[in-house]
Amino acid sequence: MEYTQAEILQTVRMTEMEHLDIRTVTLGLSLLDCAGGSLERTAERVREKIERTAERLVSTVNEIGDEVGIRIANKRISITPAAIIAGGARTKSDYLTLARSIDEAARKVGVDFIGGYSALVHKGWTRIESDFLDSIPEALATTERLCSSLNVATTRAGINMDAVRRTGVLIKEMAERTSERGGLACAKFVCFANAVEDNPFMAGAFHGVGEPEAVINVGVSGPGVVNHAVRHAPKDLPLHELAELIKKLSFKLARAGELVGREAARRLNIPFGIIDLSLAPTPAPGDSVADILEAFGFERAGTHGTTAALALLTDAVKKGGAMASGSVGGMSGAFIPVSEDASMIEAARIGALSLDKLEAWTSVCSVGIDMVAVPGSTTAETIAAIIADEMAIGVMNNKTTAVRIIPVPGKDVGEMVEFGGLLGTAPIMSVNKFSSDGFIRRGGRIPAPIHSLRN
Repeated sequence: MEYTQAEILQTVRMTEMEHLDIRTVTLGLSLLDCAGGSLERTAERVREKIERTAERLVSTVNEIGDEVGIRIANKRISITPAAIIAGGARTKSDYLTLARSIDEAARKVGVDFIGGYSALVHKGWTRIESDFLDSIPEALATTERLCSSLNVATTRAGINMDAVRRTGVLIKEMAERTSERGGLACAKFVCFANAVEDNPFMAGAFHGVGEPEAVINVGVSGPGVVNHAVRHAPKDLPLHELAELIKKLSFKLARAGELVGREAARRLNIPFGIIDLSLAPTPAPGDSVADILEAFGFERAGTHGTTAALALLTDAVKKGGAMASGSVGGMSGAFIPVSEDASMIEAARIGALSLDKLEAWTSVCSVGIDMVAVPGSTTAETIAAIIADEMAIGVMNNKTTAVRIIPVPGKDVGEMVEFGGLLGTAPIMSVNKFSSDGFIRRGGRIPAPIHSLRN
């Protein structure tokens, strides 16, 4: 499909006035051929492959952004889940050697983040994977760019509650290891149900085993564009017409993203993979998913009716992307990271947006409870229970859901924590004061739902 002059001019206007950017160009890279022998040798092969394959990624993407006039905010890498290639490990220090080699390679090639210090444990774990899990808190606390994730549930397997319980403990350790930075390591960790293999967004990106050797995936974000359009639409515009307006805008956003992605793939001689069209906010004023919801006619994001509005928004974004490209993937829809959305921060601060309402939103948005700060005194069992609820939403609705939660050491409800940059600022939100400990300590597995039996 050719790009018209009018479409190009409108894209330029969106770029200059409405915060349109390509949120990330992410190189997905298989490291399966790096495994074998000692983990020290594996780590060396991993470092060499990342540096060789991604050597021109940042410079090439920056050149394309300058040429087309669209800001490309982040350059990232996703790798094969590290637990899969860690067979040569003997001690915890072996895993940390691998983690630091990955982080050092990311630093050398100049990317913002590298994701994939990850494991898939939705039905159980091996001895190697169990040891790997124990390495995650220190790995994230002692590296700068490394991101990690665990997949603990799928619709076909159910929820591994032993993994959920253990994740709560790991998150508490991450927070304590980075207590002087507000528990920052937790911001680089995501727990998933139904994780996808081609996600370009951090912190949950990894390169799935079903993916090719290398691939270019693009994440497009345009909440500022959609917010501008909704606010300037007639106040009495019926909701189905508002959905059509958002769908058409999402079409244009996806087209701009695919143009950048395919050109990057061509210049790097790497296949183009997918475009993930997700409305991902930033702390910049106006670049906010909460602002879009409020423009629908709500006094504050989080009040009654906003789940329905978010469902409309997410569906319209997905439909626009599907119209624009045959390569839409990742998660595509709307993200709700509290600390990264200025209006969501304010809604949480004044009590309009609660953790329970965020959980309701996750039944219809792209992912889940994201960048939520809670009191440092929150127990590992309570964190695990929050994760379990979110995993249940993903499993029962056959969708990807996730939790990125930060128990901030020394902070309590109503205080603020500053993470800086894109990670923003978070108000400490309250959790339910009643215990879930007995349920979490049962362990075991919540079986897959009956609708998983589809064959």
